[in-house]
Amino acid sequence: MTLRTGYKALLAEAEREITTLTPEQALALHGRDDVQFVDIRDVRELQREGTIPGAFHATRGMLEFWVDPESPYYKPVFGEAKTFVLFCQSGWRSALATQTLQRMGLPDVCHVGGGFNAWKALDAPVEERPPRR
Repeated sequence: MTLRTGYKALLAEAEREITTLTPEQALALHGRDDVQFVDIRDVRELQREGTIPGAFHATRGMLEFWVDPESPYYKPVFGEAKTFVLFCQSGWRSALATQTLQRMGLPDVCHVGGGFNAWKALDAPVEERPPRR
């Protein structure tokens, strides 16, 4: 099978269009009232790894539906006047998700380059998530 466009090309295109924060820049924004971190990883990753304290969890598969006010799945957090800082485990999914939300018209969205792995490498704060019941 030959694809017209592979994931590397998709990531390169996204990176040209979006704002990517270094983990240090993201850490400097953490805890501000005008910033909302958004963890787009799978719930199993959160249970296994924890998350950034105060992050809103929005799985990648539902993100567009949760952001769109016309969707029956809309989450009001995305209507707040904040900078949304997306992250995943390594920064790939969050780059593509940031590009999508930017194209949808979310006014201030960026992502953490290197993702949660890079965040943890800084020894930045991590909040443990209890297992789902």
